[in-house]
Amino acid sequence: MLMLPLSSATPNPGPKPVPAPPAEAPAEEGHGAPKTPPPWWQKYGTPILVLLLALAVLFTVTHHWNSWEGGHVEQVTDDAYVRGDLTPLSTKVAGIVRSVDVADYQQVHKGDLLVELEDNDYQAEVAQASAAVDGARAAIENNRRQRELQDASIQKALAGIDETKAQIAAAQAGKNAVEANLVRARSERKRQEDLYQTHSTTQQKLEQAVAAEESLAGQYASSDAELTQARSALRSSGLAAEAERRKESVLESQELQLAAELRAKEAGLVAAQVKLGYTKIFAPGDGTVGERQVRPGQLVSPGTQVIPFVDRTRWVQANYRETQLTNVRVGDTAEIRIDTYPGQVIRGKVTEIAPASGSQFALLPPDNATGNFTKVVQRISVKIALDDTDLGSKLRPGLSVTATVRTKGR
Repeated sequence: MLMLPLSSATPNPGPKPVPAPPAEAPAEEGHGAPKTPPPWWQKYGTPILVLLLALAVLFTVTHHWNSWEGGHVEQVTDDAYVRGDLTPLSTKVAGIVRSVDVADYQQVHKGDLLVELEDNDYQAEVAQASAAVDGARAAIENNRRQRELQDASIQKALAGIDETKAQIAAAQAGKNAVEANLVRARSERKRQEDLYQTHSTTQQKLEQAVAAEESLAGQYASSDAELTQARSALRSSGLAAEAERRKESVLESQELQLAAELRAKEAGLVAAQVKLGYTKIFAPGDGTVGERQVRPGQLVSPGTQVIPFVDRTRWVQANYRETQLTNVRVGDTAEIRIDTYPGQVIRGKVTEIAPASGSQFALLPPDNATGNFTKVVQRISVKIALDDTDLGSKLRPGLSVTATVRTKGR
């Protein structure tokens, strides 16, 4: 058998040669030019457009956010609470507590006695003031009776004046009669003296004429004295009547003074009775009392708080931001959700809107006239009355509320 050489029969298994990379084909005509960059508006247009849209949104939000917020039909806030009139009842007078007639957190009705103080001292003051009033009334009655007596004295003085005038008239008439007789007697005496000079009459007749004339002259002087005395009596009666009238004027002025004193005594009695009434503290209305703060036997002074009283009337005070009140008006309906009663909605109505922000009612309102002013959104209180008063009476002041006011979208 013919054997072929191994080298010629089997190829030599050596490493295969690595083929050389093909030569780069020559670029066709038109593809060898450099690639042109895109235009600037394609490169920067999109970022600029996005930036402009962002600026537009920012501008719109910052300049129209308040109008958007205020224009909402429903204005919601959770800065709201159940409110009620809480009155701390205090003493007006000093005293010792006699009794406390209620327990802590007890429901009471208007006029119920809550606390009573010892009132012996104040009852004594009332009795003393009442006695002073009786004394003032007695003084007025005494003055009235004195005026009646004085009126009688005046009438008596006036009657004396009339009587004296009558006496003057009688004395004047008597004087006139005596004067007439005296004139005749003097004429007769002169005639008798003339006759006696001519010896035509006797000495006896002359003496009789002289005696008659002298007697009538004495009577005339007596009548004149009586007339003068009567006139003096008239002046005296007039002065007496004037004195009685002045006494009456004094009594009248005393009556005014006594009337003023009576009013003062009556005012003192009323003040004493009021103080006596302050020894008892009553419930000012229907509601609930808080925790008792005094006990029987305790000495209290004016202004001591004895027990707080919470009226049964409830409402909601919602503190809205000023930007939410654009369309809120009195009379708008409201929905109240109370944390104590989850899922329950209470209807209400806006009854009042505060005339100023809460910061203005603070003890120290802010003064924004300084140079470091920082704008802060203010809160305005809105009072919401509850439609369901029975449910409202079950609520407790201070409970957290979420209030929603439905505006009319003005």
